[in-house]
Amino acid sequence: MNESSSYILSLTIWLPILGGAAIVALGDSRARPLAALVSVLTLLVSLPLYFGFDKTTAAMQFTEQLKWLPDFGINYLLGVDGISMPLVILTTLINVIVVISAWEVIKDRPAMYLGAFQIMTGIMVGVFSALDAILFYIFFEATLIPMFLIIGIWGGPNRVYATIKFFLYTFLGSVFMLIALIYLYKAGGTFNILAMHTVELGQKEQLWIFIAFLVAFAVKIPMWPVHTWLPDAHVEAPTAGSAVLAAIMLKMGGYGFLRFSLPIVPDASAAMDGLMITLSLIAVVYIGFVALVQNDMKKLIAYSSISHMGFVTLGIFIAFILIEKGDAAGVALGIEGAIMQMISHGFISAAMFLCVGVMYDRVHSREISAYGGVINTMPVFGAFMVFFAMANAGLPGTSGFVGEFMVILASFKTNFWIAFLASLTLILGAAYTLWMVKRVIFGEVANENVAALKDIGRREFWMLAMLAVFVLLLGVIPDVLTSVMHVSVENLVQHISINKY
Repeated sequence: MNESSSYILSLTIWLPILGGAAIVALGDSRARPLAALVSVLTLLVSLPLYFGFDKTTAAMQFTEQLKWLPDFGINYLLGVDGISMPLVILTTLINVIVVISAWEVIKDRPAMYLGAFQIMTGIMVGVFSALDAILFYIFFEATLIPMFLIIGIWGGPNRVYATIKFFLYTFLGSVFMLIALIYLYKAGGTFNILAMHTVELGQKEQLWIFIAFLVAFAVKIPMWPVHTWLPDAHVEAPTAGSAVLAAIMLKMGGYGFLRFSLPIVPDASAAMDGLMITLSLIAVVYIGFVALVQNDMKKLIAYSSISHMGFVTLGIFIAFILIEKGDAAGVALGIEGAIMQMISHGFISAAMFLCVGVMYDRVHSREISAYGGVINTMPVFGAFMVFFAMANAGLPGTSGFVGEFMVILASFKTNFWIAFLASLTLILGAAYTLWMVKRVIFGEVANENVAALKDIGRREFWMLAMLAVFVLLLGVIPDVLTSVMHVSVENLVQHISINKY
Protein backbone atom coordinates (compact mmCIF):
# COMPACT_ATOMS: atom_id res chain seq x y z
CA MET A 1 0.00 0.00 0.00
CA ASN A 2 1.21 3.48 -0.86
CA GLU A 3 -0.06 5.54 2.08
CA SER A 4 1.09 8.91 0.76
CA SER A 5 -1.13 8.61 -2.30
CA SER A 6 -3.99 6.61 -0.89
CA TYR A 7 -6.79 8.55 -2.59
CA ILE A 8 -5.35 8.83 -6.09
CA LEU A 9 -7.52 6.06 -7.50
CA SER A 10 -10.74 7.49 -6.05
CA LEU A 11 -9.85 10.91 -7.46
CA THR A 12 -9.13 9.37 -10.86
CA ILE A 13 -12.50 7.60 -10.81
CA TRP A 14 -14.78 10.24 -9.34
CA LEU A 15 -13.25 13.44 -10.72
CA PRO A 16 -14.32 12.65 -14.32
CA ILE A 17 -17.66 11.16 -13.20
CA LEU A 18 -18.60 14.24 -11.16
CA GLY A 19 -17.01 16.50 -13.76
CA GLY A 20 -19.08 14.85 -16.48
CA ALA A 21 -22.24 15.39 -14.47
CA ALA A 22 -21.28 19.05 -14.00
CA ILE A 23 -20.68 19.46 -17.76
CA VAL A 24 -24.17 18.14 -18.50
CA ALA A 25 -25.72 20.35 -15.81
CA LEU A 26 -23.98 23.56 -16.85
CA GLY A 27 -24.98 23.22 -20.50
CA ASP A 28 -23.48 23.56 -23.95
CA SER A 29 -21.92 27.01 -23.61
CA ARG A 30 -19.38 25.86 -21.02
CA ALA A 31 -19.05 22.24 -22.12
CA ARG A 32 -15.81 22.40 -24.10
CA PRO A 33 -13.53 24.31 -21.71
CA LEU A 34 -14.92 22.41 -18.72
CA ALA A 35 -14.41 19.05 -20.46
CA ALA A 36 -10.83 20.06 -21.30
CA LEU A 37 -10.22 21.04 -17.69
CA VAL A 38 -11.71 17.83 -16.29
CA SER A 39 -9.83 15.57 -18.72
CA VAL A 40 -6.46 17.26 -18.13
CA LEU A 41 -6.92 17.25 -14.34
CA THR A 42 -7.86 13.56 -14.46
CA LEU A 43 -4.70 12.78 -16.42
CA LEU A 44 -2.54 14.81 -14.02
CA VAL A 45 -4.13 13.12 -11.00
CA SER A 46 -3.43 9.68 -12.50
CA LEU A 47 0.24 10.28 -13.39
CA PRO A 48 1.54 9.59 -9.83
CA LEU A 49 0.25 6.05 -10.32
CA TYR A 50 3.08 5.59 -12.83
CA PHE A 51 5.81 7.82 -11.43
CA GLY A 52 5.19 6.71 -7.84
CA PHE A 53 4.82 3.03 -8.71
CA ASP A 54 7.13 0.58 -6.94
CA LYS A 55 8.41 -1.74 -9.67
CA THR A 56 10.02 -4.16 -7.20
CA THR A 57 6.82 -5.56 -5.69
CA ALA A 58 3.83 -7.49 -7.00
CA ALA A 59 1.62 -6.26 -4.16
CA MET A 60 -1.33 -4.03 -4.92
CA GLN A 61 -0.41 -0.36 -4.59
CA PHE A 62 -2.36 2.86 -3.94
CA THR A 63 -4.94 0.70 -2.16
CA GLU A 64 -8.14 2.05 -0.62
CA GLN A 65 -10.76 0.23 1.43
CA LEU A 66 -14.07 1.37 2.86
CA LYS A 67 -16.94 -0.75 4.15
CA TRP A 68 -19.80 -0.45 1.71
CA LEU A 69 -22.35 -3.23 2.27
CA PRO A 70 -20.81 -5.15 5.18
CA ASP A 71 -23.82 -7.44 5.64
CA PHE A 72 -23.08 -8.86 2.19
CA GLY A 73 -19.29 -8.69 2.47
CA ILE A 74 -19.07 -6.01 -0.23
CA ASN A 75 -16.42 -3.31 0.14
CA TYR A 76 -15.22 -0.27 -1.76
CA LEU A 77 -11.79 -1.78 -2.41
CA LEU A 78 -9.33 -0.33 -4.92
CA GLY A 79 -5.73 -0.96 -5.92
CA VAL A 80 -3.46 -1.39 -8.93
CA ASP A 81 -0.48 -3.53 -9.85
CA GLY A 82 1.78 -3.69 -12.89
CA ILE A 83 -0.98 -5.28 -14.96
CA SER A 84 -3.77 -2.80 -14.26
CA MET A 85 -1.91 0.48 -13.73
CA PRO A 86 -0.84 0.92 -17.41
CA LEU A 87 -4.48 0.48 -18.46
CA VAL A 88 -5.55 3.25 -16.07
CA ILE A 89 -2.96 5.63 -17.54
CA LEU A 90 -4.01 4.65 -21.08
CA THR A 91 -7.62 5.48 -20.19
CA THR A 92 -6.85 8.96 -18.87
CA LEU A 93 -4.57 9.75 -21.82
CA ILE A 94 -7.16 8.73 -24.41
CA ASN A 95 -9.75 10.82 -22.56
CA VAL A 96 -7.74 14.01 -23.20
CA ILE A 97 -7.36 13.15 -26.88
CA VAL A 98 -11.09 12.42 -27.20
CA VAL A 99 -11.96 15.90 -25.91
CA ILE A 100 -9.55 17.47 -28.42
CA SER A 101 -11.04 15.40 -31.25
CA ALA A 102 -14.61 16.49 -30.47
CA TRP A 103 -13.83 20.18 -29.84
CA GLU A 104 -15.13 21.54 -33.15
CA VAL A 105 -16.85 18.49 -34.59
CA ILE A 106 -19.81 17.94 -32.27
CA LYS A 107 -22.44 20.65 -32.75
CA ASP A 108 -25.48 18.81 -31.39
CA ARG A 109 -25.70 18.74 -27.57
CA PRO A 110 -21.94 18.92 -26.90
CA ALA A 111 -22.47 19.03 -23.13
CA MET A 112 -24.16 15.64 -23.10
CA TYR A 113 -21.58 14.23 -25.53
CA LEU A 114 -18.49 15.38 -23.65
CA GLY A 115 -20.09 14.67 -20.28
CA ALA A 116 -20.79 11.08 -21.31
CA PHE A 117 -17.13 10.55 -22.21
CA GLN A 118 -15.93 11.96 -18.88
CA ILE A 119 -18.32 9.73 -16.96
CA MET A 120 -17.26 6.71 -19.00
CA THR A 121 -13.59 7.48 -18.31
CA GLY A 122 -14.14 7.34 -14.57
CA ILE A 123 -16.12 4.12 -14.86
CA MET A 124 -13.42 2.44 -16.97
CA VAL A 125 -10.74 3.45 -14.44
CA GLY A 126 -12.97 1.79 -11.85
CA VAL A 127 -12.97 -1.44 -13.86
CA PHE A 128 -9.17 -1.58 -13.89
CA SER A 129 -8.73 -0.65 -10.22
CA ALA A 130 -11.60 -2.47 -8.46
CA LEU A 131 -10.46 -5.27 -6.13
CA ASP A 132 -13.95 -6.18 -4.93
CA ALA A 133 -15.77 -8.48 -7.34
CA ILE A 134 -19.16 -6.76 -7.04
CA LEU A 135 -17.57 -3.33 -7.41
CA PHE A 136 -15.80 -4.63 -10.51
CA TYR A 137 -19.06 -5.99 -11.91
CA ILE A 138 -20.89 -2.70 -11.31
CA PHE A 139 -18.18 -0.70 -13.09
CA PHE A 140 -17.95 -3.34 -15.84
CA GLU A 141 -21.66 -3.09 -16.57
CA ALA A 142 -21.89 0.67 -16.06
CA THR A 143 -19.60 1.29 -19.05
CA LEU A 144 -22.50 0.19 -21.26
CA ILE A 145 -24.68 3.15 -20.33
CA PRO A 146 -22.60 6.08 -21.64
CA MET A 147 -21.47 4.12 -24.72
CA PHE A 148 -25.10 3.14 -25.40
CA LEU A 149 -26.02 6.84 -25.37
CA ILE A 150 -23.01 7.93 -27.41
CA ILE A 151 -23.76 5.50 -30.24
CA GLY A 152 -27.53 5.79 -29.93
CA ILE A 153 -27.69 9.60 -30.03
CA TRP A 154 -24.68 10.68 -32.10
CA GLY A 155 -24.22 7.58 -34.24
CA GLY A 156 -24.91 6.90 -37.91
CA PRO A 157 -28.15 6.02 -39.70
CA ASN A 158 -28.26 2.44 -38.35
CA ARG A 159 -27.30 3.47 -34.82
CA VAL A 160 -30.37 1.95 -33.14
CA TYR A 161 -29.65 -1.52 -34.51
CA ALA A 162 -25.94 -1.26 -33.66
CA THR A 163 -26.64 0.06 -30.16
CA ILE A 164 -29.12 -2.65 -29.25
CA LYS A 165 -26.84 -5.36 -30.62
CA PHE A 166 -23.87 -3.95 -28.69
CA PHE A 167 -25.90 -3.74 -25.47
CA LEU A 168 -27.46 -7.19 -25.70
CA TYR A 169 -24.21 -8.98 -26.51
CA THR A 170 -22.20 -7.39 -23.73
CA PHE A 171 -24.94 -7.28 -21.08
CA LEU A 172 -26.05 -10.89 -21.51
CA GLY A 173 -22.45 -12.10 -21.47
CA SER A 174 -21.82 -10.29 -18.19
CA VAL A 175 -24.76 -11.98 -16.47
CA PHE A 176 -22.84 -15.27 -16.53
CA MET A 177 -19.89 -13.55 -14.87
CA LEU A 178 -22.14 -12.35 -12.06
CA ILE A 179 -23.36 -15.90 -11.46
CA ALA A 180 -19.75 -17.09 -11.28
CA LEU A 181 -18.82 -14.33 -8.82
CA ILE A 182 -21.74 -15.20 -6.53
CA TYR A 183 -20.72 -18.89 -6.62
CA LEU A 184 -17.16 -17.94 -5.70
CA TYR A 185 -18.50 -15.88 -2.80
CA LYS A 186 -20.45 -18.90 -1.55
CA ALA A 187 -17.33 -21.07 -1.88
CA GLY A 188 -14.85 -18.66 -0.30
CA GLY A 189 -16.96 -16.31 1.82
CA THR A 190 -15.54 -13.14 0.24
CA PHE A 191 -15.90 -10.83 -2.73
CA ASN A 192 -12.27 -9.77 -2.45
CA ILE A 193 -10.79 -10.63 -5.85
CA LEU A 194 -7.32 -11.41 -4.47
CA ALA A 195 -8.85 -13.72 -1.86
CA MET A 196 -10.80 -15.46 -4.63
CA HIS A 197 -7.43 -16.40 -6.16
CA THR A 198 -6.88 -18.80 -3.24
CA VAL A 199 -10.35 -20.42 -3.13
CA GLU A 200 -10.04 -24.19 -3.60
CA LEU A 201 -12.31 -25.49 -6.36
CA GLY A 202 -12.81 -28.86 -7.99
CA GLN A 203 -12.09 -29.41 -11.66
CA LYS A 204 -15.77 -29.45 -12.61
CA GLU A 205 -16.45 -26.27 -10.63
CA GLN A 206 -13.49 -24.57 -12.26
CA LEU A 207 -14.68 -25.56 -15.72
CA TRP A 208 -18.14 -24.03 -15.27
CA ILE A 209 -16.69 -20.85 -13.75
CA PHE A 210 -14.20 -20.59 -16.62
CA ILE A 211 -17.03 -20.89 -19.15
CA ALA A 212 -18.97 -18.15 -17.34
CA PHE A 213 -15.95 -15.85 -17.40
CA LEU A 214 -15.25 -16.79 -21.01
CA VAL A 215 -18.72 -15.74 -22.16
CA ALA A 216 -18.34 -12.32 -20.51
CA PHE A 217 -14.75 -11.57 -21.51
CA ALA A 218 -14.79 -13.14 -24.99
CA VAL A 219 -17.70 -10.89 -25.99
CA LYS A 220 -15.87 -7.85 -24.67
CA ILE A 221 -12.56 -8.47 -26.49
CA PRO A 222 -14.32 -9.64 -28.82
CA MET A 223 -13.23 -13.15 -29.81
CA TRP A 224 -14.51 -15.10 -32.79
CA PRO A 225 -17.39 -16.06 -33.14
CA VAL A 226 -18.98 -13.50 -30.75
CA HIS A 227 -17.34 -10.59 -32.55
CA THR A 228 -20.13 -9.53 -34.89
CA TRP A 229 -21.38 -6.66 -32.71
CA LEU A 230 -18.07 -4.78 -32.98
CA PRO A 231 -17.97 -3.84 -36.70
CA ASP A 232 -21.59 -2.63 -36.51
CA ALA A 233 -20.86 -0.58 -33.38
CA HIS A 234 -17.73 0.96 -34.89
CA VAL A 235 -19.37 1.87 -38.17
CA GLU A 236 -22.29 3.62 -36.47
CA ALA A 237 -20.40 5.17 -33.56
CA PRO A 238 -19.11 8.75 -33.77
CA THR A 239 -15.35 9.03 -34.22
CA ALA A 240 -14.52 9.53 -30.54
CA GLY A 241 -16.84 6.66 -29.61
CA SER A 242 -14.96 4.32 -31.95
CA ALA A 243 -11.64 5.50 -30.52
CA VAL A 244 -12.64 4.79 -26.92
CA LEU A 245 -14.37 1.52 -27.81
CA ALA A 246 -11.25 0.18 -29.54
CA ALA A 247 -8.63 1.76 -27.31
CA ILE A 248 -10.10 1.01 -23.88
CA MET A 249 -13.31 -1.03 -23.75
CA LEU A 250 -11.96 -4.03 -25.65
CA LYS A 251 -9.09 -4.23 -23.16
CA MET A 252 -11.53 -4.95 -20.35
CA GLY A 253 -11.93 -8.48 -21.74
CA GLY A 254 -8.19 -9.18 -21.83
CA TYR A 255 -7.79 -7.71 -18.36
CA GLY A 256 -10.61 -9.94 -17.10
CA PHE A 257 -8.80 -13.07 -18.25
CA LEU A 258 -5.63 -11.97 -16.44
CA ARG A 259 -7.36 -10.88 -13.23
CA PHE A 260 -10.03 -13.60 -12.97
CA SER A 261 -9.70 -16.62 -15.26
CA LEU A 262 -6.01 -17.47 -14.95
CA PRO A 263 -5.52 -17.02 -11.19
CA ILE A 264 -8.96 -18.20 -9.97
CA VAL A 265 -9.49 -21.24 -12.22
CA PRO A 266 -5.99 -22.24 -13.43
CA ASP A 267 -6.89 -25.92 -13.91
CA ALA A 268 -9.82 -25.09 -16.19
CA SER A 269 -7.74 -22.45 -18.00
CA ALA A 270 -5.12 -25.11 -18.68
CA ALA A 271 -7.75 -27.64 -19.80
CA MET A 272 -9.30 -25.12 -22.18
CA ASP A 273 -6.08 -23.64 -23.53
CA GLY A 274 -6.36 -25.60 -26.81
CA LEU A 275 -9.79 -24.10 -27.49
CA MET A 276 -8.62 -20.60 -26.56
CA ILE A 277 -5.52 -20.82 -28.76
CA THR A 278 -7.63 -22.09 -31.67
CA LEU A 279 -10.15 -19.24 -31.30
CA SER A 280 -7.30 -16.76 -31.04
CA LEU A 281 -5.66 -18.03 -34.22
CA ILE A 282 -8.99 -17.91 -36.07
CA ALA A 283 -9.27 -14.25 -35.03
CA VAL A 284 -5.70 -13.54 -36.14
CA VAL A 285 -5.91 -15.27 -39.52
CA TYR A 286 -9.55 -15.50 -40.63
CA ILE A 287 -10.55 -12.03 -39.43
CA GLY A 288 -7.41 -10.70 -41.12
CA PHE A 289 -8.74 -12.01 -44.43
CA VAL A 290 -12.16 -10.51 -43.65
CA ALA A 291 -10.50 -7.12 -43.11
CA LEU A 292 -8.81 -7.46 -46.48
CA VAL A 293 -12.11 -7.31 -48.40
CA GLN A 294 -13.70 -4.34 -46.62
CA ASN A 295 -14.57 -1.17 -48.52
CA ASP A 296 -15.53 0.91 -45.46
CA MET A 297 -12.44 2.24 -43.65
CA LYS A 298 -13.98 2.05 -40.18
CA LYS A 299 -15.14 -1.50 -40.76
CA LEU A 300 -11.68 -2.47 -41.98
CA ILE A 301 -10.07 -1.01 -38.85
CA ALA A 302 -12.73 -2.70 -36.69
CA TYR A 303 -11.89 -6.12 -38.13
CA SER A 304 -8.21 -5.26 -37.76
CA SER A 305 -8.86 -4.66 -34.05
CA ILE A 306 -10.40 -8.12 -33.67
CA SER A 307 -7.38 -9.67 -35.39
CA HIS A 308 -4.92 -7.78 -33.20
CA MET A 309 -6.81 -8.62 -30.02
CA GLY A 310 -6.46 -12.27 -31.01
CA PHE A 311 -2.79 -11.81 -30.18
CA VAL A 312 -3.77 -10.82 -26.66
CA THR A 313 -5.65 -14.04 -25.91
CA LEU A 314 -2.99 -16.07 -27.73
CA GLY A 315 -0.24 -14.58 -25.56
CA ILE A 316 -2.27 -15.28 -22.43
CA PHE A 317 -3.24 -18.90 -23.11
CA ILE A 318 -0.03 -20.27 -24.61
CA ALA A 319 1.19 -19.77 -21.03
CA PHE A 320 -0.12 -23.18 -20.02
CA ILE A 321 1.76 -25.05 -22.74
CA LEU A 322 4.94 -23.29 -21.64
CA ILE A 323 4.22 -24.12 -17.97
CA GLU A 324 4.07 -27.80 -18.95
CA LYS A 325 7.47 -27.37 -20.58
CA GLY A 326 8.84 -25.67 -17.48
CA ASP A 327 9.62 -22.48 -19.40
CA ALA A 328 8.66 -19.78 -16.89
CA ALA A 329 10.49 -17.09 -18.89
CA GLY A 330 8.46 -18.00 -21.97
CA VAL A 331 5.22 -17.78 -19.99
CA ALA A 332 6.11 -14.29 -18.78
CA LEU A 333 7.15 -13.30 -22.31
CA GLY A 334 3.77 -14.31 -23.73
CA ILE A 335 1.72 -12.57 -21.03
CA GLU A 336 3.86 -9.43 -21.10
CA GLY A 337 3.50 -9.43 -24.90
CA ALA A 338 -0.28 -9.63 -24.49
CA ILE A 339 -0.32 -6.64 -22.13
CA MET A 340 2.04 -4.69 -24.41
CA GLN A 341 -0.27 -5.49 -27.32
CA MET A 342 -3.27 -4.17 -25.38
CA ILE A 343 -1.58 -0.86 -24.59
CA SER A 344 -0.08 -0.47 -28.06
CA HIS A 345 -3.35 -1.30 -29.77
CA GLY A 346 -5.02 1.30 -27.58
CA PHE A 347 -2.89 4.07 -29.05
CA ILE A 348 -2.78 2.78 -32.64
CA SER A 349 -6.47 1.92 -33.00
CA ALA A 350 -7.49 5.27 -31.51
CA ALA A 351 -5.18 7.01 -33.98
CA MET A 352 -6.54 5.05 -36.96
CA PHE A 353 -10.16 5.83 -36.10
CA LEU A 354 -9.34 9.49 -35.50
CA CYS A 355 -7.61 9.66 -38.89
CA VAL A 356 -10.74 8.29 -40.55
CA GLY A 357 -12.72 10.86 -38.57
CA VAL A 358 -10.55 13.69 -39.90
CA MET A 359 -11.39 12.68 -43.47
CA TYR A 360 -15.05 11.98 -42.71
CA ASP A 361 -15.51 15.46 -41.22
CA ARG A 362 -14.44 16.91 -44.57
CA VAL A 363 -15.90 14.50 -47.15
CA HIS A 364 -18.67 12.78 -45.12
CA SER A 365 -17.80 9.37 -46.46
CA ARG A 366 -15.92 6.39 -45.05
CA GLU A 367 -15.79 4.50 -48.33
CA ILE A 368 -12.28 3.87 -49.62
CA SER A 369 -13.51 4.52 -53.16
CA ALA A 370 -14.44 8.12 -52.20
CA TYR A 371 -10.78 9.02 -51.77
CA GLY A 372 -7.48 8.86 -53.60
CA GLY A 373 -4.45 11.12 -53.66
CA VAL A 374 -5.14 12.67 -50.26
CA ILE A 375 -1.38 13.19 -49.79
CA ASN A 376 -1.49 15.84 -52.51
CA THR A 377 -3.90 18.09 -50.66
CA MET A 378 -3.24 17.03 -47.03
CA PRO A 379 0.51 16.25 -46.82
CA VAL A 380 0.83 16.60 -43.03
CA PHE A 381 -2.24 14.46 -42.41
CA GLY A 382 -1.02 11.97 -45.02
CA ALA A 383 2.26 11.58 -43.12
CA PHE A 384 0.41 10.83 -39.88
CA MET A 385 -1.95 8.38 -41.60
CA VAL A 386 0.91 6.49 -43.21
CA PHE A 387 2.84 6.37 -39.92
CA PHE A 388 -0.11 4.94 -37.98
CA ALA A 389 -0.85 2.50 -40.81
CA MET A 390 2.76 1.24 -40.60
CA ALA A 391 2.40 0.86 -36.84
CA ASN A 392 -0.86 -1.05 -37.36
CA ALA A 393 1.00 -3.38 -39.72
CA GLY A 394 3.67 -4.01 -37.05
CA LEU A 395 6.57 -1.96 -38.40
CA PRO A 396 9.72 -2.35 -36.23
CA GLY A 397 10.38 0.82 -34.26
CA THR A 398 6.70 1.28 -33.48
CA SER A 399 4.71 -0.11 -30.56
CA GLY A 400 2.74 -2.31 -32.95
CA PHE A 401 5.79 -4.48 -33.50
CA VAL A 402 6.81 -5.04 -29.88
CA GLY A 403 3.76 -6.86 -28.51
CA GLU A 404 3.30 -9.00 -31.62
CA PHE A 405 6.99 -9.93 -31.66
CA MET A 406 6.92 -10.96 -27.99
CA VAL A 407 3.84 -13.15 -28.50
CA ILE A 408 5.26 -14.73 -31.68
CA LEU A 409 8.55 -15.39 -29.87
CA ALA A 410 6.69 -17.08 -27.01
CA SER A 411 4.64 -19.04 -29.58
CA PHE A 412 7.82 -20.45 -31.11
CA LYS A 413 8.63 -21.89 -27.70
CA THR A 414 5.32 -23.78 -27.75
CA ASN A 415 4.73 -25.03 -31.27
CA PHE A 416 6.06 -24.08 -34.71
CA TRP A 417 2.63 -24.13 -36.35
CA ILE A 418 1.07 -21.87 -33.71
CA ALA A 419 3.91 -19.42 -34.30
CA PHE A 420 3.56 -19.76 -38.08
CA LEU A 421 -0.15 -19.00 -38.05
CA ALA A 422 0.35 -16.13 -35.61
CA SER A 423 3.06 -14.70 -37.85
CA LEU A 424 0.61 -14.50 -40.73
CA THR A 425 -0.82 -11.40 -39.07
CA LEU A 426 2.31 -9.51 -40.10
CA ILE A 427 1.55 -10.35 -43.74
CA LEU A 428 -2.21 -9.88 -43.52
CA GLY A 429 -1.89 -6.71 -41.44
CA ALA A 430 0.46 -5.21 -43.98
CA ALA A 431 -1.82 -6.34 -46.83
CA TYR A 432 -5.11 -4.80 -45.69
CA THR A 433 -3.51 -1.71 -44.13
CA LEU A 434 -1.28 -0.86 -47.10
CA TRP A 435 -4.11 -1.64 -49.53
CA MET A 436 -6.24 0.96 -47.76
CA VAL A 437 -3.42 3.52 -47.58
CA LYS A 438 -2.50 3.04 -51.23
CA ARG A 439 -6.03 3.73 -52.41
CA VAL A 440 -6.82 6.54 -49.97
CA ILE A 441 -3.56 8.45 -49.51
CA PHE A 442 -1.40 7.91 -52.59
CA GLY A 443 -1.89 8.33 -56.35
CA GLU A 444 -3.46 11.16 -58.29
CA VAL A 445 -6.23 13.30 -56.84
CA ALA A 446 -9.31 11.16 -57.42
CA ASN A 447 -12.16 13.67 -57.44
CA GLU A 448 -13.29 17.20 -56.64
CA ASN A 449 -13.90 16.42 -52.97
CA VAL A 450 -10.30 15.34 -52.49
CA ALA A 451 -9.04 18.32 -54.49
CA ALA A 452 -10.91 20.68 -52.14
CA LEU A 453 -9.49 19.16 -48.94
CA LYS A 454 -7.58 21.35 -46.52
CA ASP A 455 -4.78 19.99 -44.36
CA ILE A 456 -5.17 19.50 -40.62
CA GLY A 457 -5.07 22.49 -38.30
CA ARG A 458 -3.35 22.82 -34.95
CA ARG A 459 -6.08 21.01 -33.01
CA GLU A 460 -5.96 17.92 -35.22
CA PHE A 461 -2.16 18.09 -35.46
CA TRP A 462 -1.65 17.94 -31.69
CA MET A 463 -4.31 15.26 -31.33
CA LEU A 464 -2.45 12.96 -33.73
CA ALA A 465 1.02 14.07 -32.60
CA MET A 466 0.31 13.00 -29.00
CA LEU A 467 -0.63 9.52 -30.17
CA ALA A 468 2.40 9.35 -32.49
CA VAL A 469 4.75 10.15 -29.59
CA PHE A 470 3.46 7.23 -27.51
CA VAL A 471 3.49 4.83 -30.47
CA LEU A 472 7.15 5.73 -31.08
CA LEU A 473 8.07 5.75 -27.40
CA LEU A 474 6.76 2.25 -26.75
CA GLY A 475 8.31 1.04 -30.01
CA VAL A 476 11.79 2.40 -29.29
CA ILE A 477 11.87 2.13 -25.47
CA PRO A 478 9.38 -0.63 -24.52
CA ASP A 479 11.06 -0.89 -21.13
CA VAL A 480 8.99 2.09 -19.93
CA LEU A 481 6.10 -0.39 -19.88
CA THR A 482 7.67 -3.84 -19.50
CA SER A 483 9.65 -2.77 -16.42
CA VAL A 484 6.40 -1.80 -14.70
CA MET A 485 4.54 -5.03 -15.42
CA HIS A 486 7.39 -7.55 -15.07
CA VAL A 487 7.20 -8.33 -11.33
CA SER A 488 3.39 -8.53 -11.36
CA VAL A 489 3.45 -10.88 -14.36
CA GLU A 490 6.09 -13.07 -12.71
CA ASN A 491 3.89 -13.26 -9.60
CA LEU A 492 0.90 -14.29 -11.73
CA VAL A 493 2.99 -16.94 -13.48
CA GLN A 494 4.20 -18.29 -10.14
CA HIS A 495 0.63 -18.39 -8.81
CA ILE A 496 -0.84 -20.34 -11.72
CA SER A 497 2.20 -22.67 -11.83
CA ILE A 498 1.84 -23.54 -8.16
CA ASN A 499 -1.95 -23.82 -8.07
CA LYS A 500 -2.41 -25.61 -11.39
CA TYR A 501 -3.25 -29.27 -10.75
